[in-house]
Amino acid sequence: MVYHLPIYPLFAFLFIAFCVVSAAQSSTIGVSYISRLLEIHDRERAPPSVQVDGARGVLARLLPSHSSSFDFAIISKEHCGGESCFIVRNHPSSSKSRAPEILISGSTGVEILAGLHWYLKYWCGSHLSWNKTGGTQLFSVPSSGSLPRLKDGGILIQRPVPWNYYQNAVTSSYSFAWWDWERWEKEIDWMALQGINMPLAFTGQEAIWQKVFRQKFNISNSDLDDFFGGPAFLAWSRMGNLHGWGGPLPQSWFKQQLRLQKKILARMHQLGMNPVLPAFSGNVPSALKYIFPSAKITRLGNWFTVGSNPRWCCTYLLDPTDPLFIEIGKAFIEQQWKEYGRSDHVYNCDTFDENTPPVDDPEYISTLGAATFKGMQSGDNDAVWLMQGWMFSYDPFWRPPQIKSLLHSVPIGRLVVLDLFAEVKPIWTTSEQFYGVPYIWCMLHNFAGNIEMYGILDSIASGPVEARTSNNSTMVGVGMSMEGIEQNPVVYDLMSEMAFHHYEVDVKAWIEEYPRRRYGKVVPSIIDAWNILYHTIYNCTDGAYDKNRDVIVAFPDVDPAFISLPQLSMTNRQLAYGKSLSRRELLEENTNSFDQPHLWYSTSEVIRALDRFIASGDKLSRSSTYRYDLVDLTRQALAKYANQLFLKVIEAYQSKDINGVAFQSNKFLDLVNDMDTLLATHDGFLLGPWLEGAKRLAQNTQQEKQFEWNARTQITMWFDNTEEEASLLRDYGNCFLWSFLSSYCSYT
Repeated sequence: MVYHLPIYPLFAFLFIAFCVVSAAQSSTIGVSYISRLLEIHDRERAPPSVQVDGARGVLARLLPSHSSSFDFAIISKEHCGGESCFIVRNHPSSSKSRAPEILISGSTGVEILAGLHWYLKYWCGSHLSWNKTGGTQLFSVPSSGSLPRLKDGGILIQRPVPWNYYQNAVTSSYSFAWWDWERWEKEIDWMALQGINMPLAFTGQEAIWQKVFRQKFNISNSDLDDFFGGPAFLAWSRMGNLHGWGGPLPQSWFKQQLRLQKKILARMHQLGMNPVLPAFSGNVPSALKYIFPSAKITRLGNWFTVGSNPRWCCTYLLDPTDPLFIEIGKAFIEQQWKEYGRSDHVYNCDTFDENTPPVDDPEYISTLGAATFKGMQSGDNDAVWLMQGWMFSYDPFWRPPQIKSLLHSVPIGRLVVLDLFAEVKPIWTTSEQFYGVPYIWCMLHNFAGNIEMYGILDSIASGPVEARTSNNSTMVGVGMSMEGIEQNPVVYDLMSEMAFHHYEVDVKAWIEEYPRRRYGKVVPSIIDAWNILYHTIYNCTDGAYDKNRDVIVAFPDVDPAFISLPQLSMTNRQLAYGKSLSRRELLEENTNSFDQPHLWYSTSEVIRALDRFIASGDKLSRSSTYRYDLVDLTRQALAKYANQLFLKVIEAYQSKDINGVAFQSNKFLDLVNDMDTLLATHDGFLLGPWLEGAKRLAQNTQQEKQFEWNARTQITMWFDNTEEEASLLRDYGNCFLWSFLSSYCSYT
């Protein structure tokens, strides 16, 4: 429910459009199923004084000049109408000299900070984004003592569903791999200001596994060296896709990451978040099959290695029905409790993601699911299983009887599913709301941390509301499940708001105001530009997986003799993605032939938007957010132009026009250099921070070389290759970064 009163004139129209008095359903059947866990969370949350101190710390880091302008308070849900909420009002003492001006109350520290962000955004016209994407725009905030006042009573904004989830199982490698505490602190601040209250907390789990396997199951350090991946590839060794690649992990890494995880969890708890910890999925070291020869351990198939190289591929999976599974699962959760002192009882486990069960008998699948959950519950009687629903969208194995058997193998309320790609391919619509099981509506948006201007703003603005208000809805949250962050800030700005909207957002009105907040000024030409971008780049409706495959960012190993000119057309691209392919088949198809760029909009319209951006430069050149967007939009336009240049090279080649090939090739290589020059103009597109972050975590020269190799390999070849055959995953983690294009993506 949202109550509102007239506000700061510049933003009044938009805010009134968003904050009409709501009679919308503010709860679902699914919320009743998780009510027991919600009560536990409320009971075990940090004391109000601790959460308020945490919120004050965020304010001091965000806007130190206004630390005394705001007062914070924790209130009960009863003050919020029984739901989580924040209330923003004038401070009772605001008329007195040097007294706080604005009082923000919330049911947790996160709610308080979400209220702070809402006030700064819609009363002061400010904007928050990651530093790499331009950072914050706070110069529009009036000076302390002159903050905009609210009408008597202020505003009260409730969450329509309790949870706002954040991260993907692989974000820890594509984005967080080299983060220290300073960078994590900024991210947790950002999470809280966006209202995120359920983030994954996967850092340092290798240290827990090392202790469990060594102390409880007699696995040696050398065997574990082959089990864990390197620092940039831990996400995939955790999922059982690979082993040993990029390793071994030095002992200093285990200690360093465990210390970091304890800081991360402490800060999340201080702010009232409920972090999600990992659970045992069945992925085990190869040595376990020798120590426990009677255990049901299966060797999995090849996962994209060249020639099924056993050094990296074909990991081992312990069958959930084996008694050892429960024993290991219990030991892992108990060790986490021992290290961290507490748990929020939600555990992520994806045993079946890219590991298809050997038998499709529903009764067998039900047995697998029940045993997997028992492994968690044996270590924590209040455990709730959080499972990615990704496999339901790509693996034909999972038909309705199999899905239902898995979901119903766990008591209702003890399993929550992430509808991971709901903005493009929602599962809730085709599964009778996950057959009555609670789920979280998630926006996936980004694959592999690729840099590509892309989004579906209309789907984001309507999808969560449609799902929540549908008949017999079991939705319990919204989430952002991107594989990589620090891109497309407009998409994440809108998606974060959906945790608080009861009705669909009018994107046309919202996008009109977005540049005012992002740049801190009203510039008609930039508003025109964003209207164009909303209808082009941010209106992708072709249903394609947006993996950036622009030619200019790819390794130059394509044989033009095998490329047909229609291959890069938008129509054929859409037809190709219309086939029913599993995720693995899609990857294999794309890595065995030229991987086609994705084009879903009129490039001439985007060039027109770029013209409007450039025309706004005189008024906005001092804005870091504007400079980032200008570089990003120019990069996007040049990348699509490069695809056309490449076609001309192919056309000349097929016409046996040697001079034409030389001429068009030189134009292409000149464009590579121009693109490199462009990327060097903004910190958000530099390669150095990624590499230096890796080296900064090293304890000696040997580690420095190893970590840098990990960092470079992830964004280039990704996986193993030979002199005769390139990596099957080459360019999967590609990125537009300065010096990357000229050194890797061209022969110059």
